[in-house]
Amino acid sequence: MIIYVILLFPLLLVQGCSEPSEPVGKIQSETAGIPEASHPPSLQLTASAQAQIKTALVENRMLSQAIVAPGGVALDLGRIAKVSSRLEGQVEEVFVQLGNHVKVGDPLLAIVSLKLDELVQEFLVSKVQVDLRLANFERTKKLHGEQIVSERRLMEDQAQYFEAQAINQHVTEKLQNMGLLKKDLDELLHSHTMEGHRYIIKAPLTGTISEQTVVLGQGVSPGDHLFEVVDTRQVWVFANLPIEQAQRFNEGDRGTILAKGREPIEAPLAYISPVADKATLTIQLRFDVDNRQGLLKPHEYVEVRLEEGEASILAIPVTAPTLVEGVRGVFVKDDNRYRFIPVKLGQESEGWIEVIEGLTTGDEVVIEGVFDLKNALLKDSIAGD
Repeated sequence: MIIYVILLFPLLLVQGCSEPSEPVGKIQSETAGIPEASHPPSLQLTASAQAQIKTALVENRMLSQAIVAPGGVALDLGRIAKVSSRLEGQVEEVFVQLGNHVKVGDPLLAIVSLKLDELVQEFLVSKVQVDLRLANFERTKKLHGEQIVSERRLMEDQAQYFEAQAINQHVTEKLQNMGLLKKDLDELLHSHTMEGHRYIIKAPLTGTISEQTVVLGQGVSPGDHLFEVVDTRQVWVFANLPIEQAQRFNEGDRGTILAKGREPIEAPLAYISPVADKATLTIQLRFDVDNRQGLLKPHEYVEVRLEEGEASILAIPVTAPTLVEGVRGVFVKDDNRYRFIPVKLGQESEGWIEVIEGLTTGDEVVIEGVFDLKNALLKDSIAGD
């Protein structure tokens, strides 16, 4: 029994026409249903319908070969700062909040601390001692030059001056480690106000406040985590490749980061792990990515593409393949008939896709009108049922 199916081609619609288009031809099916590999169905078109179909030959082409691997975006560890207090105290003022952008040296919060008061007192006392011991040593040195005091007295006064100097330097370094600058210490020497005794925690790098765990009035202890500052202007992208693939690349090679909905980003391969993962036997690769435009977000998933050069491969245009009831294949023209042939495909490159199985050089595949042929095949299958 011969089954006739009407195939409508959208390409034949006339712009501005208000009346529905008429069928342009009949398609004859020799086999109902989706094909067995050895008995693919074929569709026969009228001459007018065939005119709307465009085909291309399966051929060997020189195409760039690439490895595409799943990857993940991570923060550059050199651009993360965990901010904590070095003294016990109470938060008196918070200058920033979550999401704020800060520069190196910007104040984050102020802490009042009894320990700081003690250090400031030590600093002031030690500075007085240095000045006193220096004056005493200078006087003794003058008297020794006039042979009024002994050499022993001179050495004792010199030792006392050096000792006072060492104590003052030690206390000064403690205060500097808390973030006090030389100008802050000079102000302490000329001012005894409480403003000078506040412990100001400052931003250690330029970036964004990504975590905040402190509020006004909160008591803090040394080591308490208060803020996290991250600089996302450069990020890391990690990908894992099988050992045999990873060995084809070297540090300095260029990769392309592919994030959904965004422009591809080129980045250098900065690190290849010398150790394979025990579970997967893969090698980790790291790319240093310029992210000043903020296109990549830490912890998101991306794809990484690594070029391997060009090779001659059997290929068809990317518009040829289609899925019919879960089977991937193409329509091949044979005289005025069109057969659906299942195929196994490989990598896509430059508008072409690699053919691994199912086609040979010279086969003529449909590249325009695939959707209409697919609809006709499915309607034929339903009619056959």
